[in-house]
Amino acid sequence: MAIRNIRQYGDELLRKKSRKVDKIDKRILTLIEDMKETMYSANGVGLAAPQVGILKRVVVIDVGEGPIAFINPEILETKGRYVDSEGCLSIPGKDGMVERPEYVKAKTLNEKGEEIIVEGTQLMARAMCHEFDHLDGVLFIDKLIESGEE
Repeated sequence: MAIRNIRQYGDELLRKKSRKVDKIDKRILTLIEDMKETMYSANGVGLAAPQVGILKRVVVIDVGEGPIAFINPEILETKGRYVDSEGCLSIPGKDGMVERPEYVKAKTLNEKGEEIIVEGTQLMARAMCHEFDHLDGVLFIDKLIESGEE
């Protein structure tokens, strides 16, 4: 396992669309483990592969209930709306209010290549939307309602 460098705002790679994972091989599994370690080291709750320089549709999230890896995630359903503060490991020192769904249901592959359904509310729903946005080159600052500085 290794802690990877987190790309910072201004890096063009953060604005690119990620490619679908065709095969879950040792490289993808190593990427996932490295992403978990990197996320924990940076005290984050989520990390997307583009943030560590890999344009693959891979995300890891841990909102305090253990890490979940998402491979080729796809949102199936959202409900409700709420506004809360967000930040991003790729944009240190910046935070702001963003409106997100209160509930998200997504289809994804797990590390074994099995299709699973993941449902999240509140922080988990927010983290899913935030990280999945990274896979399409969208940053939370693109969705700010109001911003603040730390």
